[in-house]
Amino acid sequence: MKRILIKNAELITMNESEEILHGDLLIEDNRIISVGTKVEPKPEDHIIDGTGRTVIPGFIQTHIHLCQTLFRGKADDLELMDWLRTRIWPLEAAHDEESIYMSALLGIGELISGGSTTIVDMETVHYTNEAFQAIAESGIRALSGKVMMDKGTDVPLGLQEQTEASIRESVDLLEKWNGHDNGRIRYAFAPRFVISCTESLLTQVRDLAEHYDVFVHTHASENRGEIAIVEQDTGMRNIVYLDHIGLAGKRLILAHCIWLNEEEKEIIRQRGVHVSHCPGSNLKLASGIAQVPQMAEMGINLGLGADGAPCNNNLDMFNEMRLAALIHKPVHGPTAMNAHHIFRMATIDGARAVGMEKEIGSLEPGKKADLAILNLNSFHCNPSFGTDPISRIVYSAMSSDVETTIIDGRIVMEKRMMKTINQTFVLKESERAISRLMKRAGIHV
Repeated sequence: MKRILIKNAELITMNESEEILHGDLLIEDNRIISVGTKVEPKPEDHIIDGTGRTVIPGFIQTHIHLCQTLFRGKADDLELMDWLRTRIWPLEAAHDEESIYMSALLGIGELISGGSTTIVDMETVHYTNEAFQAIAESGIRALSGKVMMDKGTDVPLGLQEQTEASIRESVDLLEKWNGHDNGRIRYAFAPRFVISCTESLLTQVRDLAEHYDVFVHTHASENRGEIAIVEQDTGMRNIVYLDHIGLAGKRLILAHCIWLNEEEKEIIRQRGVHVSHCPGSNLKLASGIAQVPQMAEMGINLGLGADGAPCNNNLDMFNEMRLAALIHKPVHGPTAMNAHHIFRMATIDGARAVGMEKEIGSLEPGKKADLAILNLNSFHCNPSFGTDPISRIVYSAMSSDVETTIIDGRIVMEKRMMKTINQTFVLKESERAISRLMKRAGIHV
């Protein structure tokens, strides 16, 4: 058996008691075998000296768009619908197989280097197979799917779909990729949002998700203009409509959920819907601030996500944790959304959102070895004496403090060196790809 032994580290377990231990962590194949107890190394072990290091569960980002990573900096200072119509949709429509692949690798490289080990990803209409190929090669754990859009008057021709073709392509991708690499890659149906999907498509997605026992990942109630369109089209608010057609349930992951009324929050709670809070994106697009403290108090499961690079403009979970902790304090007081709560959202609650809380999200014997090793021996993280280790991570640490990332028992980055992605190649080819897409989309610098 292949063994990785991390010696003499601080271990932020995020187990039920949120124990913080000091000692060794042993991995065999893709599983954690022991946490905190002293382990005698074997000659064949890959040994990582954890002295002065902090080991955490890998971050779980519950809302990401890998297909948009190439668009970073190309759609700044716009509100959601203008952002989509004038920049994002034209650029997505301009994608080709190579550009999707490069966009995915660029995003994954950033995610891994920041300690994110699992993502819930929504692609664009075409070339999703190439994104899955990048996911497979990189080693990241992912729940991903092709975006579905069979409705909308402002949608570019390149993104317009027929209902049955969208369903057929989605099912083909599901049957090819769902469960790939011993379950590291899973499929989720990804209707973009209610205003770009017919009811026929959404009800078929509902039935197929139940048939295949997979998740549905979509946006909801991100923007007041979006909600007005949904009400005009359906006579109902977003969440009420999703519940009306039978989509609201434990298989549903909703990104944003900023503008909810009490009825909608209660539907989410009762149905066990998971919500992905994306504070960076919500602030940059001026969409608003989600009612996260109230939803948390109700018992709604909340994860964290960076969303896409053109609306954030990075995929850094440390930024999202800090923002999520800070933005609610002026209204709800200094103890609202404390560091421990935020860190749970980034780890074990994110695992719960993807139905894997028994497999990932904490450092416990028997769980999959998805983790990050931090080097917090830096000016911005010290002094550490008398500091709560979790508060130190949430309020002080940065993505550059991540030294090593392990996913499914595989070292994908060690001492800041990427093992599965050729960084020089991806950076060079990404520049070529975005230049090509902007010309094709008619967008000028």
